[in-house]
Amino acid sequence: MFKLFRMGNFCKAVAGFYTILLFAACHYFASDYNKMLDGLLSKTVRLIHTDSLSLLLADSKTIHLMDCREPEEYNISHLENAKAVGYKQFDLNKINLTKTDIIVVYCSVGYRSERIGEKLQMAGYRHVYNLYGGIFSWHNAGKKLIDNFGKVTKKIHIYNKNWGKWVKASEKIY
Repeated sequence: MFKLFRMGNFCKAVAGFYTILLFAACHYFASDYNKMLDGLLSKTVRLIHTDSLSLLLADSKTIHLMDCREPEEYNISHLENAKAVGYKQFDLNKINLTKTDIIVVYCSVGYRSERIGEKLQMAGYRHVYNLYGGIFSWHNAGKKLIDNFGKVTKKIHIYNKNWGKWVKASEKIY
């Protein structure tokens, strides 16, 4: 009986140790990702984080989501109700919103969407936000993505293999 008790404590200690390692690995991943983003983004467009956007979307139907990735990326998966505006083919003349509408732009990690957000701001749109960490952060937080047919999906376009390291488990497409 004493050996079983001691073995139980040993198992608990090992489980605790692995839990701490898993937590540390996740924290390292997140802090490394944030460091990369902080070096990549110039923060010329106000940032909105995944949890804040999720709350706003649940509370309001007046937020306009713009996916600033290329069509092949958008077709794999995107945020629900997001409009594909692209990056290379972005056309300000096709934006039919008022200058006071709330607009959230996003791409894979936030770089391309920041450029589109700057164009929107220069055109006079006053409430433009860039999703911090883009669709990668949205996906990594376990938020819903839909495919081109409106069905929930775990697939995500990772742009290329180098960028794929920032996406947690899913079906990575590039």
